[in-house]
Amino acid sequence: MATKRIKLGMIGGGHGAFIGIVHRIAAYMGEDFNLIGGAFDIDHRQSQDFAAGLELDPSRIYDSIDTLIAQENKLPEQDRMEVIVVVTPNYLHYPMAEKLIKGRFHVICEKPVTTTYEEALDLQQLVKEYGVVFCLTHTYTGYPMVRQMKSMIKEGVIGGIQKVDAQYYQGWINPLIHDKEKRKTVWRLDPEKAGLSCCMGDIGVHAFNMIEYTTGMEVKQLLSDINTLYEDNVLDVDGTALLRLENDVRGIVRASQIATGEENNLQISIYGDKGALKWEQENPNYLYHLVEGRPMQVLKPGNSYNSEFAEESTKLAPGHPEGIFDAMGNIYKGTAKAIRGETYREGAFPTIHDGVRGMNFIEKALDSAAKGNVWVDF
Repeated sequence: MATKRIKLGMIGGGHGAFIGIVHRIAAYMGEDFNLIGGAFDIDHRQSQDFAAGLELDPSRIYDSIDTLIAQENKLPEQDRMEVIVVVTPNYLHYPMAEKLIKGRFHVICEKPVTTTYEEALDLQQLVKEYGVVFCLTHTYTGYPMVRQMKSMIKEGVIGGIQKVDAQYYQGWINPLIHDKEKRKTVWRLDPEKAGLSCCMGDIGVHAFNMIEYTTGMEVKQLLSDINTLYEDNVLDVDGTALLRLENDVRGIVRASQIATGEENNLQISIYGDKGALKWEQENPNYLYHLVEGRPMQVLKPGNSYNSEFAEESTKLAPGHPEGIFDAMGNIYKGTAKAIRGETYREGAFPTIHDGVRGMNFIEKALDSAAKGNVWVDF
C-alpha cells in the first residue's frame, strides 16, 4: 500500500525568494510531501499570483498566517495542512513558529530559529508541550559525505578528536558595506529584521552547527572577536570564535561576509589522534581522509565503503554529483519519517535543540566580543 503524502503549507518563499524553491524541490524530491497552499507573500495579490503559477487551489492561499491557522483548523483533520514551512526574514521566525505550534502544526523553519536565545528556549518548551515535530533547516547536514564524516567519527576511524576547524567565508556584502545607501537596502544588516547578528547569525552558526553535528560533541566555552567594519554599521559582517569543547578539545569558527571574491566557502576539518577528515561545501561530493604517512584518500558518494547513513542519503549512482537540493531533500526525508512516527536515525534532520544551541552560540559570541574578547561559558 502506497504511503500517503504529507500535506504541506508554506509561509514566505514567493517571488524572488531563492530559498523558497530550494524547499519546494526538496519537499517533492522524496515524494513524501504535497504542497497544498500557504501565504507566499505579505501582499496577498502577489501571493495569489505566485500560487497560480504552481497551480494550487486558490481557496488554500491565505492573506496571513492567522487566517491560515484559523481556516485550516476548520477543515477535517484528514484534509488540513499538517506541516508548515517558515521561510521569512529572521524576525518573523519566532512569532510564526509559536502560532503554528499552538495551532498544532508541525514546523519546518529556516535558521536562525529565532532572534534571541530566550525565544528559542520558549519554542523548545512549546514543541515538547504540544508534541509536534520541529525541523530547523541547517541544510549542510543533509549532504551524504557530511553524514559519512559523522559516521566515521562516531566509529572511531580518526581516533580521539584533538582539533576542530570550521570556516564559512562569503564576499557578497563587500560591494555593499562601503556605501551607506546600498547598506540600507540589505535586510540582513537591519537589526529590526535580522536580529542581533548578521554574519555570525547567518553563516557562523552553520559552521558551529557542523562542528557539533559531525563530532557529536558540545561546545562548552568560547572567546570571540567580531567586526562591523564601520562604526555606523550595527551588525557584524566578520567574526572569529575560539572554542573549547568536551574533553578539553580545542576548535575555531571563522566566518566572514566581506571575504572578497568568496562565494559560499564552508569548510570543516576534524583532526584526531589516528587521522583527520576534511569536507568543503563547494566540492560536496568529496570527503578527504588523512592518515600520517599515507596518501590522502578521497571518499565519494554511492560507493559500498560508505556508512549506511551516507548510503541512505545518496540518490544516484557513483559519479553523479549531489548538491544542495539533494541535501535539503534528505532533511525533508528525515522530517517526514518523524511526522509519520517512523524510526529515523539520529542526525536525520536538525531539531529545535539545534536551534537552541545555535542561538546560544550567537549570543555568547556577541557577549564575549562586547566584554573585550573574553572566555564565556555556554
